[in-house]
Amino acid sequence: MADSNFIDYVKICCRSGKGGAGSMHFNRTKGNPKGGPDGGDGGKGGDIILKGNPQLWTLLHLKYRKHVIAEDGVNGQAANMTGRDGESQILEVPLGTVARDAETMEYLFEITEEGEKKVLVPGGRGGLGNWQFKTSTNQAPTHAQPGGPGIEQWIVLELKVLADVGLVGFPNAGKSTLLSVISAAKPEIADYPFTTLVPNLGVVKYRDYRSFVVADIPGIIEGAHAGKGLGHRFLRHIERNAVLLFLLPADSKNHRQEYETLLRELELFNEELLYKKRLIAISKSDMLDAELEQAIRAEFDTKTPLLFISSVAEKGISELKDKLWGMIQEG
Repeated sequence: MADSNFIDYVKICCRSGKGGAGSMHFNRTKGNPKGGPDGGDGGKGGDIILKGNPQLWTLLHLKYRKHVIAEDGVNGQAANMTGRDGESQILEVPLGTVARDAETMEYLFEITEEGEKKVLVPGGRGGLGNWQFKTSTNQAPTHAQPGGPGIEQWIVLELKVLADVGLVGFPNAGKSTLLSVISAAKPEIADYPFTTLVPNLGVVKYRDYRSFVVADIPGIIEGAHAGKGLGHRFLRHIERNAVLLFLLPADSKNHRQEYETLLRELELFNEELLYKKRLIAISKSDMLDAELEQAIRAEFDTKTPLLFISSVAEKGISELKDKLWGMIQEG
């Protein structure tokens, strides 16, 4: 089994703090038996907050944290003293984390920047003390507000890997081998389907100290959009990539059909994926001569760039990097 430390989906119960009650109090002393209202306001209940942390790449730290509870606000006090706000709970998450309502799966928001903070579940408001209700006609109000209730809500957090290039292909297309050649990543490589069970990220060093990030997405099979194989569990990671690199092995029986099957799976999952920039690379092409390369090229239209590469022989690797860099810079 691959590294089980990669967790990209968690479901947690979040409960924000309730607001503190406003105080109903009068400043009455022996020397001032008819003093006015001085009940302070209650403190606000703590929020549940998500914060972006680029040092995190998985939701593993939240896997076993099923309940997140923020502190209640403190009640207001005499002498117009406002109660202390409840302490918020800040959950640090990787960039690319999407928050959804667990019951409706409604999209709430996404964390994409370092240090970005967004309130996931807001705390209850603090109640107003009775001094807030003093008017010219009501000098001695005898009521104060209770604090607002906290909110308990089940939340789903999903991680979408942030990468410039996403490798798309069937199992054993050579994606992991390519990633190991063009970057320092060391994915598990073997000659059987689903060697890659988690997305692997590799930083590709380019000219003049520049670099870009490539994600090896687990192999797609026909029916993946419906959950077959590794299914839509990993298809969502492709949504964040600027460029999609389709890897088709040279020994495929029908390159065009394989490519169209991959496109169809992406479309059925999210048709917007078809609008991303694409590049086709025929892997393991060290086994091809010029005539076979020409025959394969003839299967495809001229709109999508097509390259012939070999990770083992390092054929076409420099050209591939140049092409990917140019497509990324196009924006």
